[in-house]
Amino acid sequence: MGQFVGRIRSLALALGGPGLFLVAFLDSTFLPLPGITDLLLIVMVTRNPNAMPWYVVATVAGSLAGCLVMHAIGKKGGEALVRKRFAGARVERAMASLRRHGVTAVLVPSLLPPPAPFKLFVLLAGVVGISRGRFAVAITIGRGARYVALGLLAVRYGEAAMRYVRENGTKVSLVAAGVVVACFAASLLWRKVRPRNNR
Repeated sequence: MGQFVGRIRSLALALGGPGLFLVAFLDSTFLPLPGITDLLLIVMVTRNPNAMPWYVVATVAGSLAGCLVMHAIGKKGGEALVRKRFAGARVERAMASLRRHGVTAVLVPSLLPPPAPFKLFVLLAGVVGISRGRFAVAITIGRGARYVALGLLAVRYGEAAMRYVRENGTKVSLVAAGVVVACFAASLLWRKVRPRNNR
């Protein structure tokens, strides 16, 4: 597995943006590549800071494409597969969270670094019937915020950004998740309040 990951990493570095798309796609499906996408994004942005927006777009697009594949699998009867791959208690907690919070329960894990159980929520989003459109918006917002933050860190600190992410990634991601969720909740509240004010 180590050799395979090394080859994928070398191929991605050679391809540039398309390589980031490929790695992010694979990482969002059943192939575990924990941390590789973050590392490659930081390395590529460090080497070519002016290409940061392109690299971020390619990474977000790859992650979104992979997540949509997983969502489709979940929608077409993936609950049995989920229960095979994950412990029963984790599945039940994730299902309860998705039924209670809907798309927000996908948005928050999409911001968090490994080992957050992101793929479990992606699969179960299809199982519980979260629409493809709302799911895609949540993934784009969450992954977009995450990769833009990593890109900006790489522009500012270079490869030292990777060390910073390893040491503080969870804290930063939790703060980012809190900000995004607060904005999301505020927008929902605004939509509910606005019609009353227009009467």
